[in-house]
Amino acid sequence: MTEAPITIVIASPLEDDLVQRLRAAVAGSARVIHEPALLPVARYAGDHGGARPELDQAARDRWLGLLAQADVLLDFDWLAPAELPRNAPKLRWLQATSSGIGEFMARYGLADSDFTVTTAAGIHARPLAEFVLFALLYFVKDAPGLADAKAARRWQRHTSGELHGRRILIVGLGEVGRQTAATCAALGVEVWGVSRTPRAAPPGGVSRLVPRDGIRAALAGVDGLVLAAPHTAESHHLIGREELWQMPAGSILVNIARGELVDEEALIDALRQNHLGGAALDVAATEPLPPGSPLWALPNVLISPHSASTVAAENERIVELFLRNFRRFTSGEPLINVYEQARGY
Repeated sequence: MTEAPITIVIASPLEDDLVQRLRAAVAGSARVIHEPALLPVARYAGDHGGARPELDQAARDRWLGLLAQADVLLDFDWLAPAELPRNAPKLRWLQATSSGIGEFMARYGLADSDFTVTTAAGIHARPLAEFVLFALLYFVKDAPGLADAKAARRWQRHTSGELHGRRILIVGLGEVGRQTAATCAALGVEVWGVSRTPRAAPPGGVSRLVPRDGIRAALAGVDGLVLAAPHTAESHHLIGREELWQMPAGSILVNIARGELVDEEALIDALRQNHLGGAALDVAATEPLPPGSPLWALPNVLISPHSASTVAAENERIVELFLRNFRRFTSGEPLINVYEQARGY
């Protein structure tokens, strides 16, 4: 008796050429179902949320019928994620398109599901490292001041800052943190790092490992703080008022993790009083950042709408990760980036 092929259902927007690449790669061992008319419409490259379609009853039933066939899902169900265990009873493995899925899993009660979930950890490491470098240079080279001078048509020579020789502390040494460390170290930045996972030696680019309970003390000796850790109960408001004021005057905070790692009210106070030289925020405690937030009006704040990790090649890299995991899935090997409920990532 011939074993039925594995059914892979694509559950979020994906370019046609990548769908064809995926189909060609799994031909003979799996069938790939992709019905764009039943999926959200991407608003930009790498948009996995998209504009939700209005499905009539027939289309809704069609989508639920596809979920019922799925052995593997590429991304979470957009229609009713909390009902995924019931609507996809055959599901064995789900490849997410995001790295930080802990809050999503908790919100929809998926943490104790029978199927395995793998994250996209590492996919966004290089773009996020580039954003950190951009953010540090943005303030060190006084881009806001240059913009003001240009608007005023004012030519005034001045002395600029230099990133080389400065010291930053990176909290979180996963793939994003390690890539950020290597990128910054290549420009002569001294990098200290905080890792939740015990390490025998610092990873490349990191000159000193700081223990989790030594963050506050270490902040007094750095020029910048980069947050690249997942949001968990342990890391919630990791950086509060005392930590912010422990940082030297004029130092820079860059948050590419989650807004909840920082006490936002305390951050606003430190920025209003110009204790910090600047903050580059790709994330916020509430997203989208409310129009009334004081952060919008502060001149020493750079705001990125949770887009620092999103580049044109994102979906291609996610498909590559999916295919690496699919080969492991079919051969019984351990999958890459398995989500662990105990850790929250």
